[in-house]
Amino acid sequence: MTAPTPPLNPTPGTPPAEIEIDVALVRRLLVAQHPDLANLPLTMVGSGWDNAMYRLGQDLAVRLPRRQVAADLIPHEQRWLPLLAPSLPLAIPTPIRLGDPDETYPWAWSILPWLAGETADLTLPAPDQGPPLAAFFRALHHPAPADAPVNPYRGVALNLRQAVFEDRVQSLHGRTGLLTAGIREAWEKALSIPIDTPDTWLHGDPHPRNVLVQEGRISAFIDWGDMTSGDPAGDLASIWMLLPDRSARDAAVATYGASAATWTRARGWAVLYAVTLLDAGLADDPRMALIAERTFDRLLSDASSYR
Repeated sequence: MTAPTPPLNPTPGTPPAEIEIDVALVRRLLVAQHPDLANLPLTMVGSGWDNAMYRLGQDLAVRLPRRQVAADLIPHEQRWLPLLAPSLPLAIPTPIRLGDPDETYPWAWSILPWLAGETADLTLPAPDQGPPLAAFFRALHHPAPADAPVNPYRGVALNLRQAVFEDRVQSLHGRTGLLTAGIREAWEKALSIPIDTPDTWLHGDPHPRNVLVQEGRISAFIDWGDMTSGDPAGDLASIWMLLPDRSARDAAVATYGASAATWTRARGWAVLYAVTLLDAGLADDPRMALIAERTFDRLLSDASSYR
């Protein structure tokens, strides 16, 4: 059965918030539902496509959806991350307190541990981080239970994403020279490769702004809203998004130990992620555009290994 195609934003770039979130709103929620934490210092950290993040004191964070699509995913994090965390070698933002909707805010929200580090687009992982990245994915990529979250856009056969890919390419026409013949070749080759692995747990959105780095070490994977079960190649695409050194990418491939077919699909997923990030980035987010440019450069640098 063909997966539904998510609608593209009418205008490329960061989607507008459907709920305006500020310090006053978050403070009101804390006072009403977690009064023992309500007097801690509260500072806005940032706002992505889907969620707003506030630091609470030194050791905690508050994560609140800013769009309905994200609100639908928060319960997945709240239910499943506490079960996954003990088996993973890197930190993940396991919710430690849960927040309920009320008359001022319509969705569930979470209080999490504050995870130190900078996102991997700002602080690049060191050359020795290929094996730790692969070890994280080996620990994560085991069969999920039957009631695991279903995400029709992640971990699926790449041909189910072809229409979205072509729409993004059309949107980028005339705006960039990065979509070279080599990039199109990596995509077209991946489309012809059938999935040859069982479905596993997936992070689902492993781009560099969802990965934290401390002193060159990958220290945490954050933002699990897209977590699902599916083809692990979708997560393995992050090798080209995250690791700047060819030696690190080679070490990650060797450590993880997947089939050649899986790595070909992973390269296809890396192209899809990069095209999506570039389309958004050229509109209003230079950091996303830079991630895409780096990903394309790495894919082309490694191309001779995948012919």
